[in-house]
Amino acid sequence: MTVNIGQLKLGPGEPLLIIAGPCVIESWELIYNTASALKGISRELGFPFVFKSSFDKANRTSFESFRGPGLWKGLEMLGEVKRKLGVPLLSDIHEESQCEAAGQILDVLQIPAFLCRQTDLVVAAARTGKAVNIKKGQFVAPNDILHSVRKVTESGNPNVCVTERGTTFGYNNLVVDFRSIPMIQSQGVPVIFDATHSVQLPGGGGTVSGGQRQYVPTLAKAAVAAGCQGLFMEVHPNPDVALSDGPNQVPLAQVKDLIAQLLRVYQVSQSLPELFLPEHGRCGQAAVIN
Repeated sequence: MTVNIGQLKLGPGEPLLIIAGPCVIESWELIYNTASALKGISRELGFPFVFKSSFDKANRTSFESFRGPGLWKGLEMLGEVKRKLGVPLLSDIHEESQCEAAGQILDVLQIPAFLCRQTDLVVAAARTGKAVNIKKGQFVAPNDILHSVRKVTESGNPNVCVTERGTTFGYNNLVVDFRSIPMIQSQGVPVIFDATHSVQLPGGGGTVSGGQRQYVPTLAKAAVAAGCQGLFMEVHPNPDVALSDGPNQVPLAQVKDLIAQLLRVYQVSQSLPELFLPEHGRCGQAAVIN
């Protein structure tokens, strides 16, 4: 399946799509300057780019955590970025009531991981006609996320993709099982890998989430080698002072070199023939052991 995001395409045989930007809208200057820099990198390296920043981070560790400017102000700011720079936009939605307004500005409506099973939200997003990116919940098996995908397609919207972001076993940690990429793709759905939330330590900072950004390159390269068709990463000029998810965001000054490596891995992986070993118990006659 190929997903249309404005004039961009995501799917088999298409270039590696990069979705990047600050976790949350902290200011106009932050999102405009970051989007401008990322657009320049996308032109230089030749990859399709979607700018991401959240107008509201409704799922925060503590009540005091910064959430962003909210729906209307946030969409106004994102819309201005799109008007000035001509970049496609992605942002999270959390309630059905946000979908119509978000669909007027965004090119991709993202369903947060903890809300991926919320039928009414997913259907409302689908009915905007915009592409829908479903983040696979940390509690959802790869094959089970297809039920959420069907909520989009059976609402008349074929433009849906799934983002892998790791599985939680508690204890402030996430683990990525890269088998999930081909498992989801086998159902005809493009897969994006979230390289920064996958190194998040949920609640690991007490009142905030921690993170291990040093492992972003390792997981991102592994995901591209495993066949993902897009990469999602949160990028900030100075992650150590970011108001949300700083410990797992990629410093803007380092993102060009990282993406350059990922594109090289993608080029190699796309040039190799696909290999599939038979499943256990289907290999023909079993060997006899004396």
